[in-house]
Amino acid sequence: MLESTSGVQILKKYTDGIEAASPAKALMTKQHLDSIAKPLNSLGLLEDVLVGLGAAGCLKRSYKKCVAVMCADNGVVEEGVTQTDSSITALVAKNMLSGISSVCTMAKCNGVDVFPIDVGMLTEIAGVRVRKTQRGTGNIRKGPAMTNEQAVSAVLAGIDTVRELKDKGYDMIAAAEMGIGNTTTTSAVLSVMLDIKPESVTGRGAGLSDTGLANKINVIKDAISLNKPDRNDVLDVLARVGGFDIAGMCGLMLGGAIYRIPVVLDGLISLMAALLARKFCPLVTDFLLPSHMGKEPACGMAMETL
Repeated sequence: MLESTSGVQILKKYTDGIEAASPAKALMTKQHLDSIAKPLNSLGLLEDVLVGLGAAGCLKRSYKKCVAVMCADNGVVEEGVTQTDSSITALVAKNMLSGISSVCTMAKCNGVDVFPIDVGMLTEIAGVRVRKTQRGTGNIRKGPAMTNEQAVSAVLAGIDTVRELKDKGYDMIAAAEMGIGNTTTTSAVLSVMLDIKPESVTGRGAGLSDTGLANKINVIKDAISLNKPDRNDVLDVLARVGGFDIAGMCGLMLGGAIYRIPVVLDGLISLMAALLARKFCPLVTDFLLPSHMGKEPACGMAMETL
C-alpha cells in the first residue's frame, strides 16, 4: 500500500509551482475600484471578492463558467444514514447529463455549463466522463473508505478535470458533488479535522428524522473509533473516513490554484473539501470564492478555519 507520506509527495509535485496572490495586484485592483464612478466600497463583500481575484491574477471582465460535479457512491449508505439508496446518485448524474436537474436549470439562467464526472459511482452512465479507480467506497463503519492510492488517484482526477476544462476555455469553476451518503463522510472528516465531536458537525442531510440523525451520529462515532484517522495526516483522514466525491472536489480546488482558475465553494461539503485542499497546499485559499454561509452548524466552523 502507498504510504501516506508518499501520496502527499506525489501531490506536492503538482502544487509546488503555485504562486501566492500578490498584495501589489490587490492594491492595484482596489485603487481601480475606488477610481470608477461609484461610492467607495459600495459593492460590499463583492468588492472584496474582486480584490481577491485581482490579487490572484484571475480578474476578468467576463468568464466562461461551469459547474464540475464530482459524482461517487459511499458504502456507508448501508447503515441507513440517508433517506434514499445509492441508485439516486446515478439518476441525478443522468439528469445532469440531460440538462434536466435543478442545478442545470439554475446554471442555464446564468450562462453556466454543467459537467457530471464519475469519480466513484457504482453505476456508469453513458456520456458521463469516467475518472474512477473503484465503484464506490467501502463502508466506513466496517473499515476504511479507500486505500491511500485510491485517494491520491481521486484527487488527481479532480486536478486533471481543471486542466481539461481550462483547455476548453473555462476560467471559473464551481465545485460540486453528487453522492448519496456524503454528508455522513463529510461530517466524519470534519469531526476529525476540526477535532470536534460528531454531534457538533453532523446535520440532517436531506432531511433525516431525529431517530435518523441519532443513528447517523452513532455511525460516524463508530467509523472514527474503528478507523482511527490521524488528524495531522490529511491523506490518512481522506482515505479512512472520506469519499471519492470529496477527494475529487479537493482536487478541483488544488487544480484551480495550479492553473490559476477561481473555484466557487457552495455548501458544507465543498467547504470541507477546501479544508483538505488547504492542508495539502495553504496557497489554495487564494483561489477559492465562498458563495454563501449555509445553515449547517459546521459551515461557520469550516469558514472560520478557512
